[in-house]
Amino acid sequence: MADHSSFASTEQCVTKHLHLIFHVDFNSQVIRGIASLTVESQQDHLRTLVLDTKDLKIQKVAVNGQTTKFALGESHSFKGTPLEITLPFELTRGQDVIVEVSYETSPKASALQWLAPELTAGKKHPYLFSQCQATHCRTIVPCQDTPSAKLTYYAQVSVPKELVALMSAVQDGGAPDPADSSRKIYRFRQNIPIPSYLIALVVGALESRKIGPRTMVWSEKEHVDEAAYEFAETEAMLKIAEDLAGHYVWGQYDLLVLPPSFPYGGMENPCLTFVTPTLLAGDRSLSNVIAHEISHSWTGNLVTNKTWEHFWLNEGHTVYLERRIGGRLFSEQFRHFQALGGWKELQNSIATFGATNPVTNLIPDLKGVDPDSAYSSVPYEKGFALLFYLEQLLGGPDVFMGFVKAYIHRFAYKSVVTDDWKTFLYTYFQDKVDVLDKVDWNAWMHTPGMPPVKPEYDMTMSNACISLSQRWSKATESDLGAFCAADIEALSSHQHIEFLALLLLEEPLPVTHVKRMQEVYSFNGVKNSEIRFRWLRLCIRSKWEQAITLALKMATEQGRMKFTRPLFRDLYNFEKARDQAVAMYLERRPFMHPVTAMLVGQDLKVVTAQ
Repeated sequence: MADHSSFASTEQCVTKHLHLIFHVDFNSQVIRGIASLTVESQQDHLRTLVLDTKDLKIQKVAVNGQTTKFALGESHSFKGTPLEITLPFELTRGQDVIVEVSYETSPKASALQWLAPELTAGKKHPYLFSQCQATHCRTIVPCQDTPSAKLTYYAQVSVPKELVALMSAVQDGGAPDPADSSRKIYRFRQNIPIPSYLIALVVGALESRKIGPRTMVWSEKEHVDEAAYEFAETEAMLKIAEDLAGHYVWGQYDLLVLPPSFPYGGMENPCLTFVTPTLLAGDRSLSNVIAHEISHSWTGNLVTNKTWEHFWLNEGHTVYLERRIGGRLFSEQFRHFQALGGWKELQNSIATFGATNPVTNLIPDLKGVDPDSAYSSVPYEKGFALLFYLEQLLGGPDVFMGFVKAYIHRFAYKSVVTDDWKTFLYTYFQDKVDVLDKVDWNAWMHTPGMPPVKPEYDMTMSNACISLSQRWSKATESDLGAFCAADIEALSSHQHIEFLALLLLEEPLPVTHVKRMQEVYSFNGVKNSEIRFRWLRLCIRSKWEQAITLALKMATEQGRMKFTRPLFRDLYNFEKARDQAVAMYLERRPFMHPVTAMLVGQDLKVVTAQ
């Protein structure tokens, strides 16, 4: 199957191992690299091979030590530039060669964000982090940048000696850089084959705290103790995940809290999960993101979608596992409550894209489409809804978890497409084929909009949220005095999130209502980012001018796209806030992550030069 997001042809050859030498240069904001790829031919008479690159300066290519010819092809808007290498000799099927590419990254590499000292918590040292999913690894390594190819890697990274380097791998010691006494070399090895998008690097003034037998939390020292408290339940979650999904094969499970511009809630880089500081709620209430990233150790990292069209195989199963962990930690009612919250997220996403938009298919057609532009909660929540529906059809949580565990075991270390999954589902439940045949697979997989069936949810924890949200949406001005702080005192922070999410699905409240809500519930002062985000969206949609400054502050003080993009979109749609939103974006754009800057610019209809 062709990967529409890559130039590399894995039918011709496959990369098995990657040896990286990185020299990180903060002054010029580039990485000088030598990538040695162990490539195995998949056919006889192979004379050329193609690697993915984007904005790389290629200096030299050698094959088995022999300098060889190379050419860069035509540049493509999001796929970058194919690097065509002419082999100095013909390869036969099964033959290995080592292709060594010497190169330099561009200061505008989309996988990297270089932060000046003033943008870090410590304000003294610069900081660098990578984000390679979906197709950005090619901006830091010439490679087969497709999840259909999996490789092991070894790396040595030279950085200023006052800084620490970490990668998505097990640390393998360090030493002074023999070429420069002001620098230090860190070494890493990843012995389990991974797709290129899971190669990750961070360099900064980092400290660690041990929080479990196989877990350390890393961050700048200003946040490390806070993070150690917030993520203290990590080992408990890991043990539940192992009980559900099988042995954890990666050895170490560390967490890194990144600076605020990190564009995602978390990124499941093996051995070193990257997380946003917006999870530091102070009460461990947002730790479900950690359960999600832990779950990726099995679904995504061990069993991987072969192309980005099948992204739901990564994310739907990971959300399913994440919620099973939550159910074990708290209660089955809590699992259902989280699942229902996910259904609302899906409704929101589909309302944003439009119910007939083909990117809301569970399996979208990405031919000519940048996977970043298609990114949404659809593969997560539509994928989860399908699995939750199947669980209810096929015999309940334990029966269905048996299938998920068997699926992981069957396809471990491989990349798969939906047909592989579906064939295995039919094989595993061969006594229930008649039940499976009643599923409208086409409607679930290839039809835009909401799923054809809504699963059944235990409403115990949701009813209080529904009741309160209906009171607010039906209230007249004369009813507002009846609301008081006691309305939400018995509700958990998860229920506060759900209450606000329900109101966001309704017509905007009158501004009198949100003013009263602030008087009685004091949402402006809440630290929990998920509550704050929904509350500010509610205020802006109600056209409360006093909230504009707070919404702009949240949209720019952190760069998590889940928060930043909807806040900017809502501000843009509020006429009195539009000019301020565009001006603030233009001012903050140089400090944003490159992908966030691009997508927010599109949302605000600001044309940016590529």
